[in-house]
Order: sequence, then structure tokens, then C-alpha cells
Amino acid sequence: MPRADARHFVEALALANPNAESELTYTDPFTLLVAVVLSAQATDASVNKATVRLFADAPDPAAMAALGEAGIAAHIRTIGLWRAKARNVLALSRTLLETHGGAVPDDRQALEALPGVGRKTANVVLNVAFGHSTMAVDTHIFRIGNRTGLAPGATPRAVEDLLVARIPAAMLRPAHHWLILHGRYVCRARAPECWRCAARAWCRYKAKRASPASAADADPLPPPD
Repeated sequence: MPRADARHFVEALALANPNAESELTYTDPFTLLVAVVLSAQATDASVNKATVRLFADAPDPAAMAALGEAGIAAHIRTIGLWRAKARNVLALSRTLLETHGGAVPDDRQALEALPGVGRKTANVVLNVAFGHSTMAVDTHIFRIGNRTGLAPGATPRAVEDLLVARIPAAMLRPAHHWLILHGRYVCRARAPECWRCAARAWCRYKAKRASPASAADADPLPPPD
């Protein structure tokens, strides 16, 4: 996809969903960080159901550390990989207390040093909590980048770098949300709803679906590792 078309593609998504924002429930950088860690290989809806009580009991790092691993686990058993996530949430809470005075750092290196936090999670926190123009490449954005020709790449980092290079700087921060929600609700893995895609005119996907009846045989793109 030419650079000019990439801009048109993103602008079309912006017009279709101008108020796009994270669907995770949070109140501050700490609860956002925990919610994003819990969202790995889980839906935002399932995370939100679990964190209602978790954040009521532990709204800050000190309270979360006081819950302990078993206490955290009791709240998140409905989420995939809950045992490992309970350990990570406890460990990152303790690290925030010991190293950052209980505050979530506004710094990529410091965020990625926290237990259970990788580049994607750091990008989400930097973008949503601190207003940085970062691009967190999840399964949805990886799929869109490759399927549409917007930012093809073999790895999430390759897709991220190309998106950052191609999307105008002023649009980069909100584009994170436009792309995720487009992939979640329109450009689906198995049945992309091309007939209602606002950016269809610039998409390079060869097997565009013209109607709901033609979507059943859509081929999924493998998710990133």
C-alpha cells in the first residue's frame, strides 16, 4: 500500500470511529497496567469482569501486594493463564513499591523491566495512560497490517516499525485504537466484514467479502507469536 493510501486508510477508520478508546476498565495508570497484563490471551470483556472485584479490593500496588498471590489468583481464575498472571501482578506491584515509590513509570525501559510486561504492554500503557504516540501491535493490528497491505511484516515489531513510519505523527496515538477496534469488530480473522469496512477502497486484501453470505469461507491469518 503506498504511503498516501496508508494515510487515507487510517483517516477512513478515524471518520468511522472518531471516539475510539481502550475497552479495558481502569481508573489510573496502575489499574491500566494490571488490566493490560491480564489481557494477554484473554478478551477485554473477560478481564473487565474479573477486575471489578480485584480493583475494589486492591486499587493500588500496596493493596495488591497485601493480597498476595493466592488472593490475586482468587479474583482472576476465569482468565486464561491466571496462575502466571497472579505471580506477575504480585511481582510487578512489589517492584513498583520497591523501585518506583508505588508509581507506574512513564518510561519504556522501566516498564519493560517489570514482571510480565513486554513491549506491547508497555506501548499500551505509554499510549493510554501517558499520551505517548506509540503503536501496540496485538493480534488484530498484526492481522490488519498484513492483510490490508498497510504495514506488512513477519513479526509484531516489524509491523509496529512500519506503522510508526507510515502513519502521520499527529494520528499515531489514536490510530492504535482505530486499528484495534477495526480488527476486533470489522476486519475479523475468519470472517472479515469487508462490505462495511470504511477503508475498503484502499485495502489490498484480494479476497474481499462483498456480503455477509460470502464471509463464511474467509481464511484466517496466523496470529503473531
